[in-house]
Amino acid sequence: MTSTRFSIITPNYNGERFLEQTLQSVISQTGSTIELEYIVIDGGSTDGSQEILQYYQENIAHTVIEPDTGPANAINKGLQQATGDVIAWLNADDLYYPRTLERVAQALQARPDAAFCFGRCPIINEQGQEIRSGITRCKEFFYPFSSRFTYQCINYLSQPALFFRRQAVEQAGLLPEDMVAAWDYDFILRLWHSGDAVQVAGSPLAAFRWHEESISGQNFQVQFKEEYLSVKKDAGSFSLQTLFHFFVRWGIVGSYSAMAQIRKKQQG
Repeated sequence: MTSTRFSIITPNYNGERFLEQTLQSVISQTGSTIELEYIVIDGGSTDGSQEILQYYQENIAHTVIEPDTGPANAINKGLQQATGDVIAWLNADDLYYPRTLERVAQALQARPDAAFCFGRCPIINEQGQEIRSGITRCKEFFYPFSSRFTYQCINYLSQPALFFRRQAVEQAGLLPEDMVAAWDYDFILRLWHSGDAVQVAGSPLAAFRWHEESISGQNFQVQFKEEYLSVKKDAGSFSLQTLFHFFVRWGIVGSYSAMAQIRKKQQG
């Protein structure tokens, strides 16, 4: 297998709690066929994040520490610096599993027509234990039917386990910074215009950490509204995909709201 250069971007702001585990999961991916350009964009953290970054500075190609307007703005700064053949971002509370980049490189080399690839991505809690496995299985149900049409109907891809070809990123453009929570979904919708997505079969590539302070934990109603508006823009207001997404949106919001009420009762 020929060598592949990866640019991985980690946006961080006061993410000391999980940051070191995230950094280690990325740094450990290097190998004989994997060249890693690791870019960390810190929004001026006031916790212990900068001390952690200092400790790992030899393993980080570019570290930017300056105020930003949010994660989309931070990731855009990283995208503008990235020089890799394959680009991705991993938030400061998520993680990669061993050999993830090697497996991604193999999948993309086998499918030169694919614009990006995806894989399995369980949801974990603060302690790293898998939770909400039903949601994960529901997303994985759509993997065999993966297409731009399917993705317009329902967001079944988990961002930490997505990897994009450089050319597709350049064609899609930067992330929208005027969105609260669905800027990644909007961006991925645009990636589909550059080609298909290929699945990396087998064990999970990454883990998404859900906690009360995470974006999806705080803003899920806004997130699904923004996703619906993105589909209207991409597929058309009166398309079948937009209609289907409308009903999916309210079903998911209802389920998440019910789970939130259950957590409040348990905590109370």
